[in-house]
Amino acid sequence: MRTKLHPLGLEVVTVALDIGGAEAASPWIDLAKPEHPSLIDEQHLLDELLGVVNVPTGIWIDEEGVIVRPPEPAFPGYVAIAKIGLPEGTPPRVVEMLQEAAKMKVEPERYAAAVEDWAEHGPDSRFALAPDEVVARSAPRPPEVSKAAASFELGQHLHRSGHPEDAVAWFREAHRLQPSNWTYKRQAWELIDPVLQGPSDQYDGDWLSDVREIGAENYYPQVEL
Repeated sequence: MRTKLHPLGLEVVTVALDIGGAEAASPWIDLAKPEHPSLIDEQHLLDELLGVVNVPTGIWIDEEGVIVRPPEPAFPGYVAIAKIGLPEGTPPRVVEMLQEAAKMKVEPERYAAAVEDWAEHGPDSRFALAPDEVVARSAPRPPEVSKAAASFELGQHLHRSGHPEDAVAWFREAHRLQPSNWTYKRQAWELIDPVLQGPSDQYDGDWLSDVREIGAENYYPQVEL
C-alpha cells in the first residue's frame, strides 16, 4: 500500500509496541523488508498518549500534524499466516489461538480503500474527519485509565531495572483498571511466554482464554468508515 500511495504524498510509519525494544521487534521488521519508516516504542507511549489499546491500530495524521482519524483497528492487507499455512508440528495451543483469530472481524479491503481515498483527496476525502468528530470517536480517558497507564509504566520501570517479579503486581493492576487494553495484557503475558501468552502463575488471564471469554468477533470494534 505504501509503494502505491507514496507518490500521492502518503507516508506510512509503523510502530512496534514492545518493551523488548530492537531485540524483540527487529527480526520481524527485517523479515518484512519495509520501505517505510519502522519505529519501536519501548515505553508504550502510543498507548498512554493516544489511547492505543490493541494492534494493529491506525491513526491518520495530516500534513499539519492534525489527527483526522483517531486510533482504530487497521488492516490494510491480508493476514500472512492465512496465506502460508502452518508448519507441521505446530503446538496445539498455537493452532487453537489461530482458529480464534480467524473468527475476528476484519475488513482489509474497506480500510485500504479508505486510505487510498484519503491519499487522493486529502481533506476533501469523506474519510477524513473534522476535529469535533475525531474527539467524539476517541476513547474516553476516565481516572482509572490514567491510573492504569501509571501502573503499567511502573511495571515497565521495574522490569527494565532488573526486578521482573516486582513488576508483575503493577502489570496486574493495569489489567484490572483497564481490562479492555490488550496491549497492556499482551505485553505482560509475552514477558512470561512470548509465543503462547499464557496461561501462567503470574496472571489470571491469558490470550486464548480472554479472547474466548469476550468472543473473538468482539476482539476488534467495528470500524466506522
